[in-house]
Amino acid sequence: MHLPRTPSFRLDGRRALVTGASSGIGFGCAAALAEAGAEVVCVARRAEPLDEAVRLIRRQGGSAEERALDMADLPALDSLFDAPFDVVVNAAGMARHGPALDTRPEDFDAVLSVNLRAAYFLSQRAARALIAAGQGGSIIHVSSQMGHVGGPDRAVYCATKHALEGMVKAMALEWGPQGIRINTLCPTFVKTPLTEASFADPARRAWIMEKIALGHVAEVEDLMGATLFLASDAARMVTGTALMVDGGWTAA
Repeated sequence: MHLPRTPSFRLDGRRALVTGASSGIGFGCAAALAEAGAEVVCVARRAEPLDEAVRLIRRQGGSAEERALDMADLPALDSLFDAPFDVVVNAAGMARHGPALDTRPEDFDAVLSVNLRAAYFLSQRAARALIAAGQGGSIIHVSSQMGHVGGPDRAVYCATKHALEGMVKAMALEWGPQGIRINTLCPTFVKTPLTEASFADPARRAWIMEKIALGHVAEVEDLMGATLFLASDAARMVTGTALMVDGGWTAA
Protein backbone atom coordinates (compact mmCIF):
# COMPACT_ATOMS: atom_id res chain seq x y z
CA MET A 1 0.00 0.00 0.00
CA HIS A 2 1.16 3.55 -0.71
CA LEU A 3 -0.17 6.94 0.30
CA PRO A 4 -1.89 8.61 -2.67
CA ARG A 5 -0.79 12.15 -3.43
CA THR A 6 -2.96 14.99 -4.65
CA PRO A 7 -2.09 15.90 -8.27
CA SER A 8 -0.42 19.26 -8.65
CA PHE A 9 -2.33 22.36 -9.69
CA ARG A 10 0.94 23.97 -10.77
CA LEU A 11 1.54 24.82 -14.43
CA ASP A 12 5.24 25.60 -14.36
CA GLY A 13 6.88 25.36 -17.77
CA ARG A 14 3.58 25.22 -19.66
CA ARG A 15 2.34 27.63 -22.32
CA ALA A 16 -1.20 28.94 -22.05
CA LEU A 17 -3.41 30.97 -24.37
CA VAL A 18 -6.31 32.99 -23.00
CA THR A 19 -8.77 34.80 -25.25
CA GLY A 20 -10.94 37.64 -24.02
CA ALA A 21 -8.13 38.37 -21.59
CA SER A 22 -8.45 42.15 -21.43
CA SER A 23 -11.20 42.19 -18.78
CA GLY A 24 -13.68 40.22 -16.72
CA ILE A 25 -13.54 36.43 -16.67
CA GLY A 26 -10.77 36.21 -19.28
CA PHE A 27 -8.51 38.51 -17.29
CA GLY A 28 -9.15 36.46 -14.17
CA CYS A 29 -8.34 33.21 -15.98
CA ALA A 30 -5.10 34.67 -17.37
CA ALA A 31 -4.09 35.86 -13.90
CA ALA A 32 -4.84 32.45 -12.36
CA LEU A 33 -2.78 30.54 -14.93
CA ALA A 34 0.15 32.96 -14.62
CA GLU A 35 0.04 32.69 -10.82
CA ALA A 36 0.27 28.90 -11.21
CA GLY A 37 3.46 29.27 -13.25
CA ALA A 38 2.25 29.21 -16.85
CA GLU A 39 3.63 31.46 -19.57
CA VAL A 40 0.44 33.15 -20.73
CA VAL A 41 -0.34 34.68 -24.12
CA CYS A 42 -3.25 37.08 -23.61
CA VAL A 43 -5.52 37.79 -26.58
CA ALA A 44 -8.28 40.38 -27.03
CA ARG A 45 -9.53 42.85 -29.63
CA ARG A 46 -8.83 46.06 -27.71
CA ALA A 47 -5.13 46.76 -27.41
CA GLU A 48 -5.22 49.36 -24.63
CA PRO A 49 -7.05 47.37 -21.92
CA LEU A 50 -5.13 44.26 -22.99
CA ASP A 51 -1.86 46.08 -22.41
CA GLU A 52 -3.06 47.09 -18.94
CA ALA A 53 -4.10 43.51 -18.11
CA VAL A 54 -0.69 42.15 -19.09
CA ARG A 55 1.07 44.87 -17.14
CA LEU A 56 -0.87 43.96 -13.97
CA ILE A 57 -0.08 40.24 -14.34
CA ARG A 58 3.62 40.99 -14.78
CA ARG A 59 3.58 43.31 -11.78
CA GLN A 60 2.54 40.32 -9.65
CA GLY A 61 5.43 38.24 -11.01
CA GLY A 62 3.55 36.40 -13.72
CA SER A 63 4.74 35.69 -17.25
CA ALA A 64 2.42 37.27 -19.82
CA GLU A 65 2.50 38.74 -23.31
CA GLU A 66 -0.23 40.30 -25.40
CA ARG A 67 -1.61 39.72 -28.89
CA ALA A 68 -4.36 42.10 -30.03
CA LEU A 69 -6.58 40.43 -32.62
CA ASP A 70 -10.19 39.70 -33.48
CA MET A 71 -11.16 36.09 -32.76
CA ALA A 72 -13.56 36.12 -35.69
CA ASP A 73 -10.62 36.74 -38.04
CA LEU A 74 -9.50 33.18 -38.79
CA PRO A 75 -6.26 34.08 -40.64
CA ALA A 76 -5.26 36.16 -37.62
CA LEU A 77 -6.14 33.19 -35.41
CA ASP A 78 -3.74 31.02 -37.39
CA SER A 79 -0.88 33.32 -36.45
CA LEU A 80 -1.17 32.30 -32.80
CA PHE A 81 -0.22 28.67 -33.33
CA ASP A 82 3.40 28.75 -34.44
CA ALA A 83 3.90 26.44 -31.43
CA PRO A 84 1.40 24.39 -29.40
CA PHE A 85 -0.22 25.60 -26.20
CA ASP A 86 -0.54 23.20 -23.29
CA VAL A 87 -3.61 25.09 -22.11
CA VAL A 88 -6.14 27.12 -24.11
CA VAL A 89 -8.85 29.08 -22.32
CA ASN A 90 -11.43 30.70 -24.58
CA ALA A 91 -13.20 33.43 -22.64
CA ALA A 92 -14.05 35.63 -25.64
CA GLY A 93 -17.78 36.07 -25.97
CA MET A 94 -20.57 38.30 -27.19
CA ALA A 95 -24.16 38.94 -26.16
CA ARG A 96 -26.90 40.91 -27.90
CA HIS A 97 -29.91 40.23 -25.73
CA GLY A 98 -33.46 40.97 -26.77
CA PRO A 99 -36.80 39.34 -27.56
CA ALA A 100 -36.58 36.51 -30.09
CA LEU A 101 -39.30 38.20 -32.14
CA ASP A 102 -37.00 41.21 -32.62
CA THR A 103 -33.74 39.39 -33.47
CA ARG A 104 -32.09 40.83 -36.57
CA PRO A 105 -30.01 38.56 -38.82
CA GLU A 106 -26.95 40.76 -38.29
CA ASP A 107 -27.21 40.35 -34.51
CA PHE A 108 -27.61 36.58 -34.87
CA ASP A 109 -24.59 36.37 -37.16
CA ALA A 110 -22.41 38.54 -34.92
CA VAL A 111 -23.07 36.49 -31.78
CA LEU A 112 -22.73 33.18 -33.64
CA SER A 113 -19.44 34.31 -35.19
CA VAL A 114 -17.77 34.89 -31.81
CA ASN A 115 -19.49 32.43 -29.48
CA LEU A 116 -19.50 29.40 -31.78
CA ARG A 117 -17.61 29.85 -35.05
CA ALA A 118 -14.50 31.36 -33.45
CA ALA A 119 -14.67 28.82 -30.60
CA TYR A 120 -14.87 25.96 -33.08
CA PHE A 121 -11.89 26.99 -35.17
CA LEU A 122 -9.82 28.02 -32.15
CA SER A 123 -10.32 24.49 -30.81
CA GLN A 124 -9.40 23.02 -34.18
CA ARG A 125 -6.19 25.06 -34.45
CA ALA A 126 -5.22 24.28 -30.86
CA ALA A 127 -5.78 20.54 -31.32
CA ARG A 128 -3.92 20.43 -34.65
CA ALA A 129 -0.87 22.05 -33.06
CA LEU A 130 -0.91 19.64 -30.12
CA ILE A 131 -1.30 16.57 -32.33
CA ALA A 132 1.49 17.73 -34.64
CA ALA A 133 3.75 18.07 -31.59
CA GLY A 134 2.69 14.67 -30.26
CA GLN A 135 1.47 16.01 -26.95
CA GLY A 136 -1.74 16.35 -24.99
CA GLY A 137 -3.29 19.45 -23.55
CA SER A 138 -6.36 21.09 -22.07
CA ILE A 139 -8.86 23.26 -23.94
CA ILE A 140 -11.39 25.16 -21.83
CA HIS A 141 -14.32 27.15 -23.18
CA VAL A 142 -16.10 29.63 -20.96
CA SER A 143 -19.69 28.71 -21.72
CA SER A 144 -22.60 29.61 -19.45
CA GLN A 145 -25.38 28.19 -17.36
CA MET A 146 -27.41 29.37 -20.36
CA GLY A 147 -25.87 26.49 -22.28
CA HIS A 148 -28.06 24.22 -20.15
CA VAL A 149 -31.24 26.23 -19.57
CA GLY A 150 -33.17 29.03 -21.22
CA GLY A 151 -33.69 32.65 -20.25
CA PRO A 152 -35.77 35.66 -21.26
CA ASP A 153 -34.37 37.74 -24.12
CA ARG A 154 -31.54 35.24 -24.59
CA ALA A 155 -32.61 33.03 -27.49
CA VAL A 156 -29.55 33.82 -29.62
CA TYR A 157 -27.12 33.64 -26.71
CA CYS A 158 -28.61 30.35 -25.49
CA ALA A 159 -28.48 28.92 -29.01
CA THR A 160 -24.74 29.55 -29.25
CA LYS A 161 -23.97 28.22 -25.77
CA HIS A 162 -26.08 25.06 -26.17
CA ALA A 163 -24.28 24.45 -29.47
CA LEU A 164 -20.92 25.02 -27.78
CA GLU A 165 -21.72 22.32 -25.22
CA GLY A 166 -22.49 19.81 -27.98
CA MET A 167 -19.38 20.77 -29.92
CA VAL A 168 -17.18 20.15 -26.88
CA LYS A 169 -18.64 16.69 -26.28
CA ALA A 170 -17.99 15.64 -29.88
CA MET A 171 -14.44 17.02 -29.91
CA ALA A 172 -13.69 15.28 -26.59
CA LEU A 173 -14.49 11.93 -28.20
CA GLU A 174 -12.34 12.66 -31.25
CA TRP A 175 -9.29 14.00 -29.44
CA GLY A 176 -9.29 11.97 -26.24
CA PRO A 177 -7.05 9.27 -27.77
CA GLN A 178 -4.43 11.97 -28.42
CA GLY A 179 -4.50 13.05 -24.78
CA ILE A 180 -6.35 16.29 -25.49
CA ARG A 181 -8.99 17.21 -22.94
CA ILE A 182 -11.73 19.74 -23.77
CA ASN A 183 -14.34 21.01 -21.33
CA THR A 184 -16.62 23.95 -20.63
CA LEU A 185 -16.83 26.23 -17.63
CA CYS A 186 -20.41 27.36 -17.02
CA PRO A 187 -20.82 30.37 -14.75
CA THR A 188 -23.95 32.06 -13.57
CA PHE A 189 -24.15 35.85 -13.76
CA VAL A 190 -20.75 37.28 -12.85
CA LYS A 191 -20.07 40.86 -11.84
CA THR A 192 -18.33 42.19 -14.95
CA PRO A 193 -18.87 45.14 -17.31
CA LEU A 194 -20.84 42.75 -19.57
CA THR A 195 -23.53 42.19 -16.90
CA GLU A 196 -23.89 45.73 -15.58
CA ALA A 197 -27.10 46.37 -17.54
CA SER A 198 -28.75 43.25 -16.11
CA PHE A 199 -27.91 44.16 -12.51
CA ALA A 200 -29.08 47.75 -13.08
CA ASP A 201 -32.59 46.54 -13.93
CA PRO A 202 -34.45 45.85 -10.63
CA ALA A 203 -36.78 43.25 -12.16
CA ARG A 204 -33.93 41.43 -13.90
CA ARG A 205 -31.78 41.51 -10.75
CA ALA A 206 -34.66 40.04 -8.70
CA TRP A 207 -35.03 37.24 -11.28
CA ILE A 208 -31.32 36.49 -11.06
CA MET A 209 -31.23 36.39 -7.27
CA GLU A 210 -34.31 34.15 -7.14
CA LYS A 211 -32.56 31.56 -9.33
CA ILE A 212 -29.23 31.37 -7.46
CA ALA A 213 -29.54 28.97 -4.54
CA LEU A 214 -26.44 30.34 -2.79
CA GLY A 215 -28.04 33.77 -2.66
CA HIS A 216 -25.28 35.83 -4.25
CA VAL A 217 -23.93 36.46 -7.72
CA ALA A 218 -20.49 35.30 -8.77
CA GLU A 219 -17.25 37.26 -8.75
CA VAL A 220 -14.46 36.76 -11.27
CA GLU A 221 -12.41 35.07 -8.54
CA ASP A 222 -15.04 32.30 -8.36
CA LEU A 223 -14.02 31.20 -11.86
CA MET A 224 -10.26 31.29 -11.32
CA GLY A 225 -9.92 28.14 -9.22
CA ALA A 226 -12.26 26.20 -11.49
CA THR A 227 -10.20 27.21 -14.53
CA LEU A 228 -6.98 26.19 -12.84
CA PHE A 229 -8.48 22.80 -11.96
CA LEU A 230 -9.48 22.07 -15.56
CA ALA A 231 -6.11 23.26 -16.84
CA SER A 232 -4.03 21.17 -14.45
CA ASP A 233 -3.15 17.52 -13.94
CA ALA A 234 -5.77 17.42 -11.18
CA ALA A 235 -8.36 17.11 -13.98
CA ARG A 236 -6.52 14.53 -16.09
CA MET A 237 -9.64 12.31 -16.25
CA VAL A 238 -12.06 15.17 -16.97
CA THR A 239 -13.08 15.72 -20.60
CA GLY A 240 -16.24 16.37 -22.59
CA THR A 241 -18.08 17.78 -19.63
CA ALA A 242 -19.33 21.04 -18.14
CA LEU A 243 -18.14 22.37 -14.80
CA MET A 244 -21.08 24.32 -13.39
CA VAL A 245 -20.17 27.41 -11.38
CA ASP A 246 -23.73 28.64 -11.19
CA GLY A 247 -24.58 28.86 -7.50
CA GLY A 248 -27.19 26.12 -7.95
CA TRP A 249 -29.10 27.76 -10.83
CA THR A 250 -29.33 24.56 -12.90
CA ALA A 251 -29.99 22.29 -9.89
CA ALA A 252 -33.69 23.12 -9.91
